[in-house]
Amino acid sequence: MAMTKEQKIARIDELINLLNEASRAYYDDASEIMTNYEYDAAYDELLALEEETGYVSEDSPSQNVGIETTSGLPKITHEKKMLSMNKTKDRDELKAWLGNHEALLSWKLDGITVVLTYEGGKLQQAVTRGNGVQGELITDNARMCKNVPQEIPFKGKCIIRGEAVIKYSDFERINEEIDDADAKYKNPRNLCSGSIRQLDPNVTKDRSVSIIPFTLVSAEGEDLHGSLEYEMNWMKEQGFEVVMYKKVNPDTLFDALDYFSEEVFKYDVPVDGMVLTLEDTVYGASLGATAKYPKNAIAFKWRDQNAETILREIEWSPSRTGLLNPVAIFDPVELEGTTVSRASVHNINIMEDLQLGIGDTVVVYKANMIIPQVSHNNTKSGNLVIPDRCPVCGGPTEIRDEDGTKTLHCLNQDCIAKHVKKFDLFVSRDALNIEGLSEAGILKLIGAGIIRDLPDLFEINQHKDEIVAMEGFGEKSFNNLVAAVNRSRRTTPERLLYGLGIPGIGVNTARYIARECRNSWDTIMRLTEEELLSIDGIGDVMTRDYTEFFANPEKRRIVHEIINELEMDETFELAGTKLDGLTFVVTGDLEFFASRKDLKTAIEMEGGKVASQVSAKTDYLITNNPDSGSSKNKMARELGVKVITENEIINMLG
Repeated sequence: MAMTKEQKIARIDELINLLNEASRAYYDDASEIMTNYEYDAAYDELLALEEETGYVSEDSPSQNVGIETTSGLPKITHEKKMLSMNKTKDRDELKAWLGNHEALLSWKLDGITVVLTYEGGKLQQAVTRGNGVQGELITDNARMCKNVPQEIPFKGKCIIRGEAVIKYSDFERINEEIDDADAKYKNPRNLCSGSIRQLDPNVTKDRSVSIIPFTLVSAEGEDLHGSLEYEMNWMKEQGFEVVMYKKVNPDTLFDALDYFSEEVFKYDVPVDGMVLTLEDTVYGASLGATAKYPKNAIAFKWRDQNAETILREIEWSPSRTGLLNPVAIFDPVELEGTTVSRASVHNINIMEDLQLGIGDTVVVYKANMIIPQVSHNNTKSGNLVIPDRCPVCGGPTEIRDEDGTKTLHCLNQDCIAKHVKKFDLFVSRDALNIEGLSEAGILKLIGAGIIRDLPDLFEINQHKDEIVAMEGFGEKSFNNLVAAVNRSRRTTPERLLYGLGIPGIGVNTARYIARECRNSWDTIMRLTEEELLSIDGIGDVMTRDYTEFFANPEKRRIVHEIINELEMDETFELAGTKLDGLTFVVTGDLEFFASRKDLKTAIEMEGGKVASQVSAKTDYLITNNPDSGSSKNKMARELGVKVITENEIINMLG
């Protein structure tokens, strides 16, 4: 039955509330309450109903280009309102829009838009897009992005728009270092949103955020020749890494689209389509804009390839926070050139909205040609039962409702999945160094019951069929992992000691203990409280935790099982004495040593110690910039600590 006008208006209000709520979650909370597919479908329905009825609300997403944010960052009004962009999924429509003009076809980067302002050659201000009128001030955060020039050759005022992004290659590594990452960040874009809008700029730096320019808004007094390509090259000359693009005309447009549609699978930066912008900037500006869209550019989003398949199972994937994520397992289908057999359902709400049931015929697609999603359920049996027991440990589960989003959690504090950090530390670079095994990979092995404790890592070669079938692995990854495990078997006492995760025993402390014990593992395990307290830097609490660990029969059993898998290198060479008893701190860039770690090793080989912070116990601060105003230099001056250069420490080392 056709809807009445009143019903259509009621549906418009419902869609506005739904879409604005999704935008707030996406932009403000860095979370998702609906998939991109669902958002686009709801938005298209809204536009159609608004056109039919003539009813357009002021708070409709069709009238606004962003959402008000509620972070603690200061708000700044943009000099020029930032508009959204019209879009199409039709190649012929895109070509018709281009007409006989030339244009630049570039990636539509999937991150957070940022406006950079330079004056006198220096970065003066960085502001997020926000709602298009006001954004959040993130200048200190932008300065922490390693690819953002702190100073440029151009000394006039210039304004540049770019996209803050986190690369896929960094995503897994960064995500596993963040508390409650599974609850907060589902993809690089959400992680980037939470990272660039931090009150602490060091978070931005630690999470490897990059800002990639895509538009030169203005350059005071500069002749830019009315050419978009000239503007791009000008930004490159200033030291920026601009967005990847191709110059196209009506005859080359489709070839360029084909090129990018292949390149997207190899590109390390998240994208959600393409942008086509007129090359003639004077003509483009003369076209003006609508209330929401500029007329000199249009976005192109790939038409999602769909496939029908049969849902066979819902797997509840564990996380270290206790969150159990529903994952749909279905008969394999080919999508965008790859075989897909599983897709995250995100939360219980989406699972219930789709009315999923075992044996249902579902429609799956790849969002932006990359991330598998379930878009429709043709049969809607709704026969799924949410487990009341954790699939990993068998402990009780609980459904939690936080702001309308329902999720499943394991309540057992001793659940193996909650102790994934124990495995993560054990395989880390400074411990056993099992390359290629991320926290996400560890969770998959735990969820499949392949590993339950540390010694099980050395038996993964016995589970080839199970591991090869897992998402993110495959035969090549399995072989690489087995090779990495075998390489890790030859190790040293200090690496193993650090990898066991004894409270307070970090990399340096493990090294000092191993040195005191002359690299004898048996001696390390049998250290008494009195012997431990005699080692510089070890106090009462650390001593208690250490001795309790090795006195625990279950812990000793696990350690012995690990030892049986290892080839321990217990060779020991006495350290030199040139720096005996001296404590150093290193800051700034090095010229002669490849890294701070190399310098640290050289100092320790001559009996010295390297601390992370300047204190009253510090003898020397090593820096190649003694006049720097850094916090370590200031502290050294206040405490009377001697400041030396890299050349001077080289002389001391002989």
